[in-house]
Amino acid sequence: MKLVTYNIQYGTGRDEKFDLDRIAASLEGADIIALQEVTRNFPRNGGVDLVAGLAKLLPDYFHVFGPGMDVHPGERDAAGRPANRRIQFGNMVLSRWPIVATRNLLLPRTRRFDQSNLQRAALEALVVTPTGPVRIYSVHLDHVDGNERALQIRHLKERVYAYQLDGGAVTGATEYGYPELPCPEEFVIMGDFNMVRSSPEYSLMTGDNGHGDDHRHLAHHPVDVSRLAGGLPEGAVSWVYDGAPETNRLIDFAFIHAVLANRVQRTWLDTDAMGSDHLPLWFELA
Repeated sequence: MKLVTYNIQYGTGRDEKFDLDRIAASLEGADIIALQEVTRNFPRNGGVDLVAGLAKLLPDYFHVFGPGMDVHPGERDAAGRPANRRIQFGNMVLSRWPIVATRNLLLPRTRRFDQSNLQRAALEALVVTPTGPVRIYSVHLDHVDGNERALQIRHLKERVYAYQLDGGAVTGATEYGYPELPCPEEFVIMGDFNMVRSSPEYSLMTGDNGHGDDHRHLAHHPVDVSRLAGGLPEGAVSWVYDGAPETNRLIDFAFIHAVLANRVQRTWLDTDAMGSDHLPLWFELA
């Protein structure tokens, strides 16, 4: 099973060109996909509906979208009626196998005035794979404030580990004539975390010190797949700014429940991808 996470920067690449086709091409061969910075009616890409565009380019996938930021500029049509054209910025999950339930988990944020602060979210998708059900989370954390990221990570972990208590999107569905949904312990959390391994936020996420010498597989902490099965090479980066390469860094991660750690076969970055200022991060589960 191949999984990939990709912050697609609303479809705009390092060459400043909008090209959704090359983003779709970079995802070829994936079984489960987590995307961030997926937009609808966003001014920076001409208002393209990326959800519809990606669904058309990837027709063999089930898909769900969860907006974090969801606003309306008050537009009306030519007749004066509400246009109902919402500006949305959020996350997406696509899967070759059915996504049988989903929730959009809004993450904590603070009111910031000097820089943009969008509502961030973690999109939860319950996927029934041939090897069993698994929860997939597509996540995008704040890009400015480490303290805010820490708040978001605490909240995210609380919700992820509470799943078997609250049961996700619905329980007791037999009342409505539907079979009860699975409630798996296993999860995969993928996305743009806007943190580096040496940060306090990373330590909060994984429970280690960020340098790998305190790396443990514990039931109450997610495991970073880039440290498993050979991991990523030293100096690997997932965010690339060609104008100042010294600022490039690894900020995109995939974290898994500890019970899945022995199933990770390899992890890699697609360094040829040009569709965004991020690189797709892939990993393979046996």
